Amino acid sequence: MSLNQLSYFVHRNQENQSAEVTFILSGFSEYPELQLPLLLVFLTVYTVTVLGNLGVVLTIKLSPRLHTPMYFFLSHLSFADFCYSTVVTPKLLENLVVEDRTVSFTGCILQFFFACMFVVTETYTLAAMAYDRFVAVCSPLLYAAVMSQKRCSLLVAASYSWSVACSLTCTYFLLTLSFCGSNIINNFVCEYSAIVAVSCSDPYISQKVLLVSATFNEVSSLMIILTSYVFIFITVMKMPSTGGRHKAFSTCASHLTAVTIFHGTILFLYCVPNSKSSWLMVKVASVFYTVVIPMLNPLIYSLRNKDVKESVKKLINIKLFCEKV
Repeated sequence: MSLNQLSYFVHRNQENQSAEVTFILSGFSEYPELQLPLLLVFLTVYTVTVLGNLGVVLTIKLSPRLHTPMYFFLSHLSFADFCYSTVVTPKLLENLVVEDRTVSFTGCILQFFFACMFVVTETYTLAAMAYDRFVAVCSPLLYAAVMSQKRCSLLVAASYSWSVACSLTCTYFLLTLSFCGSNIINNFVCEYSAIVAVSCSDPYISQKVLLVSATFNEVSSLMIILTSYVFIFITVMKMPSTGGRHKAFSTCASHLTAVTIFHGTILFLYCVPNSKSSWLMVKVASVFYTVVIPMLNPLIYSLRNKDVKESVKKLINIKLFCEKV
């Protein structure tokens, strides 16, 4: 199914249902005293996210020393973070300012589609980065041949293509559901299970589709990551010098940190039961997953990476020199 077909299904579904069908994102409306503090915090986080991720993308593009497979993947990871945050956060900020928290049927479906697409893209980009580290540590002499520009481009293209396929599939099953009047979504984002929960249809098939899709993506990407790091660990422990071990582990530290935060939060969300007492925890975890993590990744890679920091300093010095001239 193409994007044009998706647009057609959205339009047809909206025609088949009442024109008054809307969703209400409750967000953090039950805590009115926190609206302003949360607005300031999320606005700051989003600003850092945009500047950080676009800064990483531009730095990698403008610095020849960063034109390597590892930074090629990092640029796409930052791009996915920027897009994902931009899909979710502006609506969250709007709902903290205005009292009307309604979102149209089309707007909610499209937000889910793009959010799902960029999350799946990030999932497999992190897996591709783990494979890149595996080749760099375990087969350094073959690294240039194995991680060629063509193969790196194919891995990234595969990540985007699969993410679009997953998003189209899940969105299609959302569009088979019926909705009645105004529906209150107990979250700040149009999340799949929350949309299904307020539908008037039998949610069994839609829930199974989500379960299968999410489980496959999580298990397959984690298997790639864990397998890569098992071989990396074995190879590093066989190194005779302590300095060599430290250098090998340091090249993987930033990626391991990003993977732990990203997948740890996802697994936490899946493990939390859907009870009323856990909804606040789900919302807090969702904020961390959708708003905070896109900000953390550029900080993790820039603060822990000597090459990125030196490239940034060099670009700043060049800009200052040009301004003086």
